Amino acid sequence: MSQRCVLITGAASGIGLAACSRFLRAGWSVVATDYNEAAGLAQLPGWTALCQDGEQVHFLRVDVSVEADVAAAVAFAMERVGRLDCVINNAGIGGAFGPITDIEVDDWDTTFSVLVRGVFLGTKHGVRALKAQGRGGSIINTASIAGLAGGSGPQAYSAAKAAVINLTRATALELAPLRIRVNSVSPGVIRTPLSESGGHDVAAAMADLQPWPDAGEPDHIASVMEFLAGAGAAFMTGENIVVDGGLLAGGARLDDRIGGNPGARQLVGINRGSTGERHRARRLK
Repeated sequence: MSQRCVLITGAASGIGLAACSRFLRAGWSVVATDYNEAAGLAQLPGWTALCQDGEQVHFLRVDVSVEADVAAAVAFAMERVGRLDCVINNAGIGGAFGPITDIEVDDWDTTFSVLVRGVFLGTKHGVRALKAQGRGGSIINTASIAGLAGGSGPQAYSAAKAAVINLTRATALELAPLRIRVNSVSPGVIRTPLSESGGHDVAAAMADLQPWPDAGEPDHIASVMEFLAGAGAAFMTGENIVVDGGLLAGGARLDDRIGGNPGARQLVGINRGSTGERHRARRLK
């Protein structure tokens, strides 16, 4: 039997990129997926350099909101690697922003299609493979402190991440008899292309707001994901792990510090994260 295999969505940047590197160094096979094909292919040489052999890592272009894409990625892992042990549903965008009275319905739906439907589809098809193998496994979802506290992100993003946390708990109960563990990780403010896409100096903005003195980095989250995927977390399921440098403990109010609420500046539109597609914003009259 081949080495353990993890499928990671949103793998070409930020937390997903750090997770790929960490799992490869730990000897896992990695099926890395991302909507941004150019970004993923650009990372492939670096990933390959971490491998003992070139067959340890594979990249696929996947739109997590499209069921056929997600199903094909899981099938690829099973056929090419020969097994699947963990799915990390990490793909994300900043999503719709602006005053609730002005957000476009299509932008709201796009936000949920990536952040919630993507987690649902990754879980659905990942669990089908894990169940067929009969060895159990792990599902890890990227949530956010925005799903736990008001004022930590735009409305659509916050609501979608709250849904991810609840879906994590609901599916953990359903899948426990199969020894399939489901957990989520809620990052605070992490220095990624997504968090910095608004042009803000995140480290400076957090200097007097976050209790922990060091800036949040993608590998802080990836290290927790590696733990949740391994034997050390064998009795953990249905948990949402907050990794935020103490922000929630101190009462997070991030909107005006890092631009989490563009509506306060009379802007409305959608942040498409690191997908390679252009953000859109307009100023209200």
